Amino acid sequence: MSLANPEDIRANNMTKKIKRILFVCVENATRSQMAQGFGEAFGKGKVEVYSAGSRPSTRINPLATEVMKEKNIDLSGKRPKGLSDLPPVEMDYLITMGCEETCPAVPARKIIDWQIPDPKGKPIDEVRKIRDMLEAKVKALLEEV
Repeated sequence: MSLANPEDIRANNMTKKIKRILFVCVENATRSQMAQGFGEAFGKGKVEVYSAGSRPSTRINPLATEVMKEKNIDLSGKRPKGLSDLPPVEMDYLITMGCEETCPAVPARKIIDWQIPDPKGKPIDEVRKIRDMLEAKVKALLEEV
């Protein structure tokens, strides 16, 4: 039985750096919160996930909390955050969702715009459809990461 060289192990661990993903929408009340929830659930140990709003709301959309609970993801303790609430680090991925002219200039290695409809004011069935779109997109993103 041969033992691995400790220097090889250290070098390999350094190349497997945890990736940082930031999801941004306007209010950080629905889309980006749901995306963060999926990212945290599916990317454990693989990614650090953040979300923020360019103009954050005062509370999470109750329908977002309800439809995410159906997927066993709890958003009840979350609150909307602004860009100033983020740690001062470069993100590996910046995912924007409908922030139009207010999209932030956040340092990121890769910027991707997801065309996800705004669920604000929509009935629960529409919010579920948006949730399912986000789930598929987050899973695909995590495959890329």
